[in-house]
Amino acid sequence: MTQVLIVGAGVVGAAIAYELSLIPGFEVILCDRDRPAAGSTGAALGVLMAAISQKKAKSRAWKLRQQSWQRYATLIPELEAKLGRDLPRNDAGILKLCSMEENWQKWQGLAAIRQQQGFPLELWSVDQIQRRFPQLGVETISGAVFSGCDRQIQPRPLTEALVEAAQLNGVVLCWETEIVEVDSGPADLSTAEIRRCQRVTTQSGEVYEPDWLVLAAGLGTTPLSQQLQAAIAIEPVLGQALRYRVPGGFPQNCPVVTGGDVHVVPLTNDECWVGATVEFPDSTGTVTADESHLEAVQEAAIALYPPLAEAEVIEHWSGLRPRPDGRSAPVIDRLENYENVLLATGHYRNGVLLAPATAMAVQRLIH
Repeated sequence: MTQVLIVGAGVVGAAIAYELSLIPGFEVILCDRDRPAAGSTGAALGVLMAAISQKKAKSRAWKLRQQSWQRYATLIPELEAKLGRDLPRNDAGILKLCSMEENWQKWQGLAAIRQQQGFPLELWSVDQIQRRFPQLGVETISGAVFSGCDRQIQPRPLTEALVEAAQLNGVVLCWETEIVEVDSGPADLSTAEIRRCQRVTTQSGEVYEPDWLVLAAGLGTTPLSQQLQAAIAIEPVLGQALRYRVPGGFPQNCPVVTGGDVHVVPLTNDECWVGATVEFPDSTGTVTADESHLEAVQEAAIALYPPLAEAEVIEHWSGLRPRPDGRSAPVIDRLENYENVLLATGHYRNGVLLAPATAMAVQRLIH
């Protein structure tokens, strides 16, 4: 059996564990210093913007989105059938309201490309928006782009389902397990061009000697990679979000509404998520939640969906997203100079969106 130790049980680590559990011959261990989805995954909104993203057709970013979109189409029913329950999500699509300043021709060009790719987008006039969803704010809107292909899924239940399904397939789960030492043998890199992670030790003294070590620990990747003398710099970017209860509720089949990098995510008949802020660390690397950033998001959300002005805020939360410093997100690759250490980290704001594609990439690197 090939032993694979995955560090980090956010949505990315959970997706990797599940995909590997489908392949015979692997002994998969998934560990986390906390519980599943306790980090950045728990703060995510789960908006899966694939077709409606302005990523170029041949770019890495688009290919990852396309692969994830295709896998989600089978993964969600697969998990629901295996576990006997529905995964909470919004399948009504994503509606992007475009401001007067946006380049409408660019959206027309994207719609033509996506049509050829099999991901149709609809371009709506202001009149069409008002006829279909009169609740939306259109005072400063030039039109809208609707993607019926895209969707939203709630990150915590998704991650928990991936973990549960992986365990049913034989994956070993180790929660509240802190990795305290990652040993690669000789400390002098000049003694060997290609090195191996030889052992991993937890705070309880348990020792693993994995054939493969997968670092899917988000912000926790940096200290672990430092121990291997191949530091990956990942900075925290804070995001704040809110849950509203909306009087009168949402219209039937209301899509996720987005505009100006703010999302209104209908969850139930009368509740939604709104978010999220993007707050970078200061010169010391510290990130502090700024109320003014949250107020700006609230104002933008009310402009998108005016009934929010009368809605009640019933929850406020924040989380740190892992953003690679000096390289593009996400980082999916072998750790430099290591033959058996893989990186699946630094997804920044797209962990939920890109988790399936990341898992498949790791699977290809190992299998």
